[in-house]
Amino acid sequence: MQHRVHTPVQSQLKFMDKLVIEGRNHLKGSLPVSGSKNTALALFTAALLADGPVTIENIPNVRDVRTLAQIISYTGVSVDFDQQSGVAAIDPTTLTAPEAPYELVKKMRASFYMLGALLGKHGEARVSLPGGCAWGPRPVDLHIDGMKALGASIELDNGYVVAKTPGGRLTGGTFTLNPSSVGATINLLLAATRARGSSVIHNAAREPDVIVFGEALKSMGAKIDGLGTPTIEIEGVDYLNPVPIRNCSDRIELGTFMIAAAIAGKPGDTILLKNAQHEHLGHAFKEAFEKTGTQVVYNDNSVSVTVPESIQPADITTAIYPGFPTDLQAQWTILMSQASGKSTITDTIYLDRFKHIPELQRMGLVARVVQNAAHVEGGHPLKGAQVMSSDLRASVSLVLAALVASGETQVLRVYHLDRGYENLETKLANAGIAIRRERYDEWVTPTPPIPESE
Repeated sequence: MQHRVHTPVQSQLKFMDKLVIEGRNHLKGSLPVSGSKNTALALFTAALLADGPVTIENIPNVRDVRTLAQIISYTGVSVDFDQQSGVAAIDPTTLTAPEAPYELVKKMRASFYMLGALLGKHGEARVSLPGGCAWGPRPVDLHIDGMKALGASIELDNGYVVAKTPGGRLTGGTFTLNPSSVGATINLLLAATRARGSSVIHNAAREPDVIVFGEALKSMGAKIDGLGTPTIEIEGVDYLNPVPIRNCSDRIELGTFMIAAAIAGKPGDTILLKNAQHEHLGHAFKEAFEKTGTQVVYNDNSVSVTVPESIQPADITTAIYPGFPTDLQAQWTILMSQASGKSTITDTIYLDRFKHIPELQRMGLVARVVQNAAHVEGGHPLKGAQVMSSDLRASVSLVLAALVASGETQVLRVYHLDRGYENLETKLANAGIAIRRERYDEWVTPTPPIPESE
């Protein structure tokens, strides 16, 4: 039965969820890795280009996916997302309004993919400028300039990008991404796939998200060459077949769980991470993880992590794929906090992505941030505290810290975490962690302690 996916409106914004974690319980057994959140968002918009209903499997039930389903539904497209089975059915033939409103788009930046999808399929779009995590400049100039290069005329109208095409269809063109961008590469592929002519994207992103998304388009009949290289060539087609698509597993969740196993397992135990596509991690993360002294066995569909007696420090510098992922640097901070020595974590992608550091310092982390690098002194015990999430990856770093901290940690504002991690507390609880979700009043005034009488 068809149903539209709606994210509940918080009528009382002061009530939020928090995770309460009792630290120093050993992680054991196994953890399942969910489908990739980032790739799922791209695949949802790819379905809009098809000429019939598309089903997509292995979709994680996370807030960002539900938000995009809501945005797509707003256009009149039928979206049926079975959150239990992780299967989405999208029928793009019912579209009536090529528009994505501010109230929904402001919740995440990836919703800007609607621009390329609507332009590519329908030759017009009205899409709000996006929102997303509250850190780092991630301008949409690349996306807009790229659409112009493919033949779109674009105006800004009260915070909306209004795009049109001559004759109702893009002509195609050539564009160089500077800097390389996963989001802009995906958006331009969406637009170019059904253009009248050919297009070339130079300095294209090479991340697995882009490759899996591009291969899905090719399975529908798109003519795309060069996926996984800096130059992608696209020959526009008139028709795309509605074929079933399967999403890949989430490489960032896999890396997060590898770090969790190394720090929270019992030394000598082996933690099994299931449904894992380790080849998507990239060589830089694997090499850095090996330097920590943690033993890892990579299998076809799983990763086994043997918990080390001690963790060795390892410096990392984030870089575009296959370099060390910026989405794993906050988690790496926790791994290095447990190391026997000093390390440096440098982020060259987003220069101000260190909002997790002050919160971790409240738990006892010894670290200092200098420009775009965090210098961590490992070996100092962490203690439970009440800490605040600021973005998706920072929030999961606080959860990782809570696993190894003494006492109780309360991680507030976990709506950030819910954007990208599916049932995290359930997965951790099933693997031996004392963790629970609670509702709390964001604006409650704490009662001051009563002085002891003499």
